[in-house]
Amino acid sequence: MHALGYYITAAVAEIGGCFAFWAWLRLDRSALWTIPGLLSLIAFALLLTRIESAFAGRAYAAYGGVYIAASLLWLWFIEGQRPDRWDVLGALVCLAGAALILFGPRPSI
Repeated sequence: MHALGYYITAAVAEIGGCFAFWAWLRLDRSALWTIPGLLSLIAFALLLTRIESAFAGRAYAAYGGVYIAASLLWLWFIEGQRPDRWDVLGALVCLAGAALILFGPRPSI
């Protein structure tokens, strides 16, 4: 799988895991929601380790843009609230920043 695939899969795992806790604590769902939530968050952490990067911080920074865009897709498709133009513009700016972090020229280490 390429980095983008890992980032997208990690974002779904993180958002789903966090949403499980949101459902438990904010939507009055059963505490049993935390079990798949924890498993999902473990999967998220494992997926991020698959990113080819010499430094964890750079991999995490680039992931941030993907996470923001994925969160807005979650907002739309799971929670039923369509992102507004400012959400979309903000996500595009973040994705551009993530692309700079991922693909910017760097000296060989």
